[in-house]
Formats: sequence, structure tokens, C-alpha cells
Amino acid sequence: MHLHGVSVFDGLSFLVAVFAAWTALDLFQQVRSHQGGERLAWLGTAATAMGGGVWSMHFIAMLGFDPGSPARYDLTLTVISFLLAVAGSSLAFLIAAGRANSPRMILAGLVMGASICAMHYVGMAALQTSAVLTYAPGLVAVSAAVALLASIAALFAVNQDRSRLWRLTAALVLGMAVVGMHHVAMAALTVAPSQTAATLAPPGAPPLLLAVGVAGVTILILFLALAVAMVDQRDKLIAIIDAGGVGYWELALPRQDLWLSGRARKYLGLARGEPFSARDLPRKLKPEDMARRTETLERALRGEGDYAAEYQIRDSGRWLQVRGRLIRSRSGKPIKLAGVITDVTDRHQAFAALATSEHRQRLLINELNHRVKNTLATIQSIAALTARRSSSVEDFMRLFEARLIALSDTHNLLTANGWEKARLSDLLVQEFRPYAEDRLRMTGPDVTLGAEQSLSMGLILHELVTNAAKYGPLKCPNEAAGWVEVRWSGLDDGGLVSLDWIEHGGPEVEPPTRTGFGSRLIDTSIRTTLAGSATMDYAHGRLHCRLTFRPGGAPNA
Repeated sequence: MHLHGVSVFDGLSFLVAVFAAWTALDLFQQVRSHQGGERLAWLGTAATAMGGGVWSMHFIAMLGFDPGSPARYDLTLTVISFLLAVAGSSLAFLIAAGRANSPRMILAGLVMGASICAMHYVGMAALQTSAVLTYAPGLVAVSAAVALLASIAALFAVNQDRSRLWRLTAALVLGMAVVGMHHVAMAALTVAPSQTAATLAPPGAPPLLLAVGVAGVTILILFLALAVAMVDQRDKLIAIIDAGGVGYWELALPRQDLWLSGRARKYLGLARGEPFSARDLPRKLKPEDMARRTETLERALRGEGDYAAEYQIRDSGRWLQVRGRLIRSRSGKPIKLAGVITDVTDRHQAFAALATSEHRQRLLINELNHRVKNTLATIQSIAALTARRSSSVEDFMRLFEARLIALSDTHNLLTANGWEKARLSDLLVQEFRPYAEDRLRMTGPDVTLGAEQSLSMGLILHELVTNAAKYGPLKCPNEAAGWVEVRWSGLDDGGLVSLDWIEHGGPEVEPPTRTGFGSRLIDTSIRTTLAGSATMDYAHGRLHCRLTFRPGGAPNA
């Protein structure tokens, strides 16, 4: 006869089965996301939760089973049933944790279903009673099919998505697989009372002891679930921190075992899985930072303040800001030092760029101040000498304005070149702009002058052009009648350049009887700024001026 009916233990066994399946599948996600020793640890934990849950479900349901005579349980077979459930779950999860595909999921489901069946029937064999237990083969086959098909369906469900809804669905399916297999198997059971020794208690553990064991396994599953929840929350927190571009670290006390998140390892230039401990820090930090790191760490461990420091990584040059806080137990004992690592390389580069910019700005201001003083001194000298040689205010204004314009033109030329240099040929072309191209015939290599030298050379050329326009060939309206030849050489062995200004055509000129402003300006400028000399030759009724100077070799005026 069939004596198995529905009781409160059946409902409790279903809840335990679903709870265990949820916990195990949650742990299974940790198996898939870890490698090496950590993977095996999570695998054992998941298998214990699943196998223990199946085992607990079975024996909780069996507490409501009354065979009609005293019952005991064989401890050896009971333990074997537990180990079969755990071992089968381990193998199933190990298969499913590999590359996801249909054959692998089916194989894992078959292994898990077979372990559930093995656990049930070995557990039933552990039942010691005077009653005679027999099974209907057809329903036994159906119970096995239920376990196999539901296990395959559950693993396919959990493999589809990691959301809570899919995990709940998979847990319900797997829980119903365990419970369904159990009830179909119990429906296949026929209990025939024995006429002999019906009142004698068989050998083995009493149901009360089994109840205690089941309660212990259930509590274990509860703790595993709590551990999974804590790990899940920790992983989510680290993922959130990681999303913000921040690494996480922990220094467990008192051994000072260092743990780094993925981003923290990346900031330190560590490969995935590369061993790294607190003792390895000296090869990452600069030697001068180690003493400061030790002092900061000791102060934080004494509880005298948070850990806060910035270090530059030796290999990559990356700047890291490390912050942490001492965490204590409720009794006040230090547990660990935990904190975050932030990449502050951009900030240090910005500060360095700002410091460079400020230094450059100070240099530019000093250089501008120097040039303005020199320009004002030049203008003052031009004004004073022009006034001495002017016959009237109108004459002064005309000469002074022309010389200021020449100075301004040279400034414009230097501005176009970043106030660093100007070419000699450009200075000549600039001064001859009011005249036809044929009035200037120049030849020579490329000679570059510095800013101060360019200003002086511009004034010198302006005086020579003005003199040629007043007394020399540029006075003639006929372009063919008068022109100026300017030729210069490259640097000689002494670093000097020789420039010849030769006037052709135009009125015949004679040596001046007194030294004018132009002659003084040329002589002063060529000596002080260009570190050279100037000679004037009026042979054959024309001016031949030779300028010898050193480009770039003269001090600023």
C-alpha cells in the first residue's frame, strides 16, 4: 500500500529546495567569474549548498513519512547520500562553468539529475524499518526523468541571463525538480507491513538525530547564502567604485596581506593574476617615497589619522593618490586598512604645465620690460640727436617721424617672426619699399639677426636709404640713372659678416665736413649691438659703406 501523503514537512522541504537552489546558482555565478584556486573554492561552496539542500529537502520530507512501524536511519548510507549529492553537484557545476553551449549544459543537467536520483534512492536505502519497501519500475523511471529534465532546464535558464528574475526562475525549476522527483519516487514506493518483529526498533539513528543533522545542514546553507549576499554586495560596491575610475585596496591585519581590485592592479601596472604583496611595493615606488609610505602607514595603523599619500610609479611615471582608513571590530581591535587608489597623473601634469607657463610668463614679462626700456632709450636718443640737427620744428617732425616709422617697421617684421629673429634680406626689402625694385640689387647668403640686432640694423639701413634719397642715387627720378648695390658674405672663420653698400649713379657726393646723426647712429649701433665696425668711403664721388658685424654674438644693448 502507498502510505506517503502531503504534510507540513513537504511544504518545508519545497522551501528548503528552492532556497538551496537559489543559493547554489548564485554561488555558481562566482564560479564562472573566477579562475584557479578561487574558482575551486567557489565550486566547492556552490556544490555544498546544492548537494546539502537536496539532501536536507529529502530528509525533511522523510520526517513526515510514516511506514507504519518504527524507523531508523543507517548513518553510513545517510552520509553517502549526502556525499553523492555534493559530488554530483560539483561535477555538474564544473561542466556548466566552461564555455557555454547546448551539449555542455545537457551533460551538466544529466549529471545533476543523476546525483539527485542517487541521493534519493541511497537515502531511502538508509531507512531501516520492519516494513517491506518495494518500488514500481515505471514510476521510478518517471522520477528519474523529472530530475534529469528539470535539472537541464534549470541550468539552461541560469545560463541565459544573470538577472534576479532568471535566477529565481532557475531556482524554482531546480527546486521543483528535486521535490517533484522525490514525490514521484515516493509515489512509486509500496510499503507492506511485516508480521514479524513489527514492534522492535531496527538498528540505526533515530529520526530525531536525523532532524538535528538536517537542521545543521540547513543552517549551513543559510550561512552560505549570507556569505554569497555579502560577497555579491562587495562585488557590486567594487564594481561601482571601478566605474568611477577608482581602484580599491585592503590591507588585512595583523599580517598585512594586501588585496587589490582589478583597476588598482591596472594602475600599478600589474598583469592579471600576477602575484603582488605589500613586500613588493619597493619595486613599484621610488626609493625616496618608501620612508614616507612607512611613516604614513604606521600613523594610520596607530589610529592617528587616515592614510593619505601620493606616489609616482617608477615604471610608468603615473601619479597615484592613495587614501585609506583603519577599520576596527566592535571590540576596537584593528581588522584591516581599506581605501581607494585614484589616478591623479592629469592633475600633476596640469600643475607642471601651469608652473612652466608661469615661469615662461615671467620670462616674457622680463623680456618685454627689457625691450621696452631699450626701445624707449633708442627713441630718446633718436629724438635728442634729431633735435640737435634740425633747423625747425617741421624739419624735426619730418625726420623724427620717418625714423620712428623705420623702427616700427622693424618691430612688425620681428613680430611676424615671434620676436626672435629677422633676415637681413627682409630688412633691406622693407626699407626699399617706397622705391622701384630695380633701385635695389642685393646678393648674399641667408643671414639671420636676433631681435636687438634687427632693430639696430633696421635703423642703420634706414639712415643709409634716407641719405641715398637726399644726396645719392635714390634722389634721381630716373630709375636707370641711380641704384644701390648691396652685397654681403657668409660667416668667416671669426664668425663675422661683411656687408658692402655701394651707390651707383646719381649726383656726385663728397665726404661730409661734420659728423651727422646718421653717421653717429650707424657707428654706435654697429659697435654696441652688432659687435662690429663701419667704414665710409667716398672715392669716385659715390658712397661705399662697409659694415662688419657678428650675427647673434653681440650682447643686448
